Order: sequence, then structure tokens, then C-alpha cells
Amino acid sequence: MSDEPSEPIASLKKVKHIILILSGKGGVGKSSVTTQTALTLCNVGYRVGVLDIDLTGPSLPRMFGLEEQSIFQSTEGWIPVPVETNGAGSLSVISLGFLLNDRSNSVVWRGPKKTAMIKQFMVDVQWGELDYLLIDTPPGTSDEHISIAEQLRWSNPDGAIIVTTPQNVAVADVKKEINFCRKVNFNIIGVVENMSGFICPHCSDCTNIFSSGGGKELAKAYEIPYLGNIPIDPMFVEMIENQSSNQITLVEAYKKLSISSNFQQIIQKVLDKKLEPRC
Repeated sequence: MSDEPSEPIASLKKVKHIILILSGKGGVGKSSVTTQTALTLCNVGYRVGVLDIDLTGPSLPRMFGLEEQSIFQSTEGWIPVPVETNGAGSLSVISLGFLLNDRSNSVVWRGPKKTAMIKQFMVDVQWGELDYLLIDTPPGTSDEHISIAEQLRWSNPDGAIIVTTPQNVAVADVKKEINFCRKVNFNIIGVVENMSGFICPHCSDCTNIFSSGGGKELAKAYEIPYLGNIPIDPMFVEMIENQSSNQITLVEAYKKLSISSNFQQIIQKVLDKKLEPRC
């Protein structure tokens, strides 16, 4: 008997928008893009949930400073772990990382167990009312992606943000992800070129250490929207690594970074699409 649902997932009933963050290649900064998307939406005032389905590398608890937190289970299902926002919207996270005793532990699972966990993440989390649910996915087009597509088939996700880096080797793999989206009828919201240059922490100049323009050319070739490019910013890395010593929330700290204005322009392009609410 198939585990594929035949109706919309009840736990997503009060979620207005579902956006997947996808890439055909690992190491392109998908989790970084997911984190910045969530923080930017919070700064606009939206209620945001983040679902980390990268089962082999669940990094979002670390990105949001939640590594010491645990998932609690109510009679209705798992309760997402909240992130302090100091009134700037709301933010909560679910990740396999919360279920691991040690973040250095490896997850060695066969396909059926991964499929079962993805289904549980989709069905058993009580998100409540959200404006946006962001789903951070594994790289590639593996069993996990097929499971995600099957679980969301009747829940009408808004679509996917495709992440690439400028190099040809990344762009070639991302092409596979675009073709996957088209095969499973995922709308492609647009392409983001991550690691597009390096911002010097001393003079703020941006140097194209990995070249640039690969994402824009990819979007043009496949006739999909190009949302923008994001450089590597050491200040963002420092903010993530030193959260315990911050006197302000992560949402507030991110707003002070110069890279946040880049990302705000990207998110504004998404908001300008006026995606139809699901509920």
C-alpha cells in the first residue's frame, strides 16, 4: 500500500505558502539561503516555519543557534522549536538534528527509513498558522525528493527557489534539479546565485573569486526568473558562529549586516509575484 497521501496534509492546513529550497549539488549554501530567507521574511513581519529535510546533513539547528534544544511532542504531534525574534514576525524550526544526541553522528539509513521520516516530518508537525513554510531539502534528485513530491502532491506548494554557485560544475548539476521540478510539476519561483563573490571584511569590496554570472545564464537558458546573487560575507559566518555572545536576537543581528540588503531585494522579487495563498 502506498504512503502517498490522497488529500492535502492536515498539519499544513493553516500554512499560506510553502516554498522549497532546492539544488542539484551539495555545498552550494542551500541551508544558508534557507536561513537568510527565513530571517528576511521575519524582518518583514511574517510568521515563518523552517523544515529541515536534509537528513544526512541537518545543519539548521546550528544556523539558528538551537543545537541544545529538543523537539517536544504533544497529543497532536511534534511542536516546532521557536527562535526568539523580539516581535519581528515569528520563526520556528523542525530538523532531524534535534533528534540526534551528537551533531557529529552520521545518519546511515536506507531509502524506506528516509521516506518514513520525511512523511513523519510532513504529517506530524503542528505548525499552526504560518505565512511561509520553507523546506530545506537534500542535494540531488534522490529518493528523498521523490518522497517530498509525493507528500506535497495535494498540498499545492508555491514552488521552489533553486540555488546554484557561479561555477560550471555546479550549474550543470542544478540543470538536473530544474528538470526534476518540471517532471514533478513543481513551479520554479526563481534562481539564486550564491557565493557570487567575496565581501572583504575590511574594505567591503566584492571580489569574484568563483567567477560570476552562471546562475543568471542558467535562468536565461531555461526561461525562469533570476532572483539575484549573494556574495560570501564573513560577517554572516561570524554572526552564526557567535550567537551565544550576541546581545540581540539573530533576526536583529542579521538586519544589521550589509548582505541583508542583497537578500531583501531577492525576497522582494518573490513577494512581488503575489503568490496565491493556499488557505
